Amino acid sequence: MASARGSLTKDGIRIYESSDFSGMAEAGRVAATILDDIVPHIKVGVGTGEIDLIITDMVNAHGAKSATIGYRGYKHASCISVNHVVCHGVPGDKRIKDGDILNIDVTVIVDGWFGDTSRMYAVGKLPRKSERLIQVTHDALFKGIEAVKPGNFFGDIGYAIQSFVEGHRMSVVRDFCGHGLGQVFHAPPNVLHYGDVGTGPVLEEGMFFTIEPMVNLGRPETKVLDDDWTAVTRDRTLSAQFEHSVGVTATGVEIFTLSPAGRFHPTYN
Repeated sequence: MASARGSLTKDGIRIYESSDFSGMAEAGRVAATILDDIVPHIKVGVGTGEIDLIITDMVNAHGAKSATIGYRGYKHASCISVNHVVCHGVPGDKRIKDGDILNIDVTVIVDGWFGDTSRMYAVGKLPRKSERLIQVTHDALFKGIEAVKPGNFFGDIGYAIQSFVEGHRMSVVRDFCGHGLGQVFHAPPNVLHYGDVGTGPVLEEGMFFTIEPMVNLGRPETKVLDDDWTAVTRDRTLSAQFEHSVGVTATGVEIFTLSPAGRFHPTYN
């Protein structure tokens, strides 16, 4: 790779070296492993605060550091978003019920590299509408990932996601987006999950970023609650999200946060 570590594009997007991919892959593996290992603890009656404490212990057991504890005053190692919560759900006293869907989002720091991923979990028997929402959101993420290769545009990613989701009569959240990362938590670019083909910055080898579409059964509008973190759907309809951290390679894309145990989709069992 010709670009030196730390060089920036005209859009302020950092370009990393080929040797940096291994650091991102290890950070992503740790984050994904934690989300694999939390599976047995996702069951009826468990509190979201209890789940977060287990995740905190797991982060420490891996010799990693939580990127979210202390970030802008946040106190937890995960965000846990249940049912109509779109993202940034704060762990607490809420207990999981049969039929709930929840997203767990974890970011760890391993040797200075940030691994950021989230996925959906299903509790008990789900209504068909919940199953459809999870499947469409999962597939939308991978539609976006398929658009990642040098010479394409960030708008191509957004278009792939938006057109797929709206084709299933669901909506893409506009208020939150993916982001650049690497040796920082959040950096340019904003990775929108909607857009037009051929718009936005050009994808270049060595870019690291997240793709993390949030999809609502109803309208796309959200609101943030009084805790200044928890975002919910304005119409109280269900929301789902999946997230991977990726890097642009010479020929396409590397996904850093693949599930080692094959548990990224909640139908693994």
